[in-house]
Amino acid sequence: MSRLALGPSSRSALLIRLVLAVATVGMLCLLAWSIIRDNLAAAAVAGGTLAVLIVLEGSVFLAPDDLRSQAMRRTLSLASATLGHMSSGLTREGSVAVCQLLLAETGATAIAITNTRAVLAYVGEGTLGVGGGGPLSDATREVLKSGRVLTFTNPATASDGMAGSSTGKDAPRLRAAVFAPLKVADHCVGTIKFYYRHSHELDRTQLTIVRGFAELLSTQLSTHELERQAELTAHAEVKALQAQINPHFLFNALNTMAALTRTDPARARDLLREFAVYYRCQLESTESLIPLQEELAQTRRYLKIEKARFGDDRIVESEMVGEGCENVMVPGFIVQPIVENSVRHGMRDEGMLHIDIQVTTDGDDVLLAVADDGVGMDVDAERRLMDADASRGGARGTGVALRNVADRVRHFYGEHSGVEIMSKQGEGTVVTLRLARVALRIGRHENNPV
Repeated sequence: MSRLALGPSSRSALLIRLVLAVATVGMLCLLAWSIIRDNLAAAAVAGGTLAVLIVLEGSVFLAPDDLRSQAMRRTLSLASATLGHMSSGLTREGSVAVCQLLLAETGATAIAITNTRAVLAYVGEGTLGVGGGGPLSDATREVLKSGRVLTFTNPATASDGMAGSSTGKDAPRLRAAVFAPLKVADHCVGTIKFYYRHSHELDRTQLTIVRGFAELLSTQLSTHELERQAELTAHAEVKALQAQINPHFLFNALNTMAALTRTDPARARDLLREFAVYYRCQLESTESLIPLQEELAQTRRYLKIEKARFGDDRIVESEMVGEGCENVMVPGFIVQPIVENSVRHGMRDEGMLHIDIQVTTDGDDVLLAVADDGVGMDVDAERRLMDADASRGGARGTGVALRNVADRVRHFYGEHSGVEIMSKQGEGTVVTLRLARVALRIGRHENNPV
């Protein structure tokens, strides 16, 4: 294969402009001469020709601005359309849709998209509709390895094996191609390839278009990867939190049930059933969004186990949930850790601990507050609670759960969401979660986070 020399379209445009300029100067000279010689026939011819030349020059020199404006609008429209198809990453369905969109807006004869292993889509002449799935050519692997845009003549030697492609004497002969890498974080994750029937069709304009679309798709793929990594991080943090908290609660619950088997077997059996449901729901709820009422039921199961351990008269809970708020979709394991912190770190050595859970709307937002009348904390401890170092043992260990909850609230509900902590030593603590814009969807069965 040989590298392709760029086409002459830009030189042709320059030559046309030069010819028009020379002709205009010539007609001006002829018009001046005819006026001086009082030759009306020559003056009429020169004037008419000059008018035609002015119109032609206007279309050549002035139209590019309009064309650029139209091209910009088309590009923005394409960017919006391709974003929807790239929102799930480099998939076969999305690649086919993108190839079809770009083929209608470019001068290419065919367009293909690959990942690092196989062809995902091939659309255009030479195919029976849409093909894909074949192996990669050496040329494609070269682009993936180098990370550079490469152009080729006689691209048949650079073509990938594409399922559904037509071959034989009736198939169109593609004589030029440009391959561009698709990158995420400077790593090549695929290629986009434009094929042309004739070498002169691949000029600087087409090469710029290919580079631009490759960068656009790379940016969209990078956005998808960032979102995917954020979700993986959120799930990993929940798993890490469970791994740290569960053993502590597990051992205490098992010891409590073991003691009850001797003193109150019926309650021990009931508690064991609640314990089994609690753990099953806990493991399931971390993988997806659940209705708030399920999270609150899980919290009540936790408190039932803790009451068996400390005594029914030591913990008193209450709930007030606004109309429709029970159906708000929340990430699992978001209320119970806050309540657990109240029990573990707010309970006094003697006396009752009151825990009050309230859920209400505040304009477009939903507020979820957990208040206790426990030992509370001072201003410094309150400030350290959400610091990065809290996960390494600060604020008596409560920072692990609350910082995790805060991170997930912002992840699922946006930057205007978050966690607010108000506490006073000897009087108690209030932890409030703000779920931004969730109230807009209450009662319309659309309670998914933005």
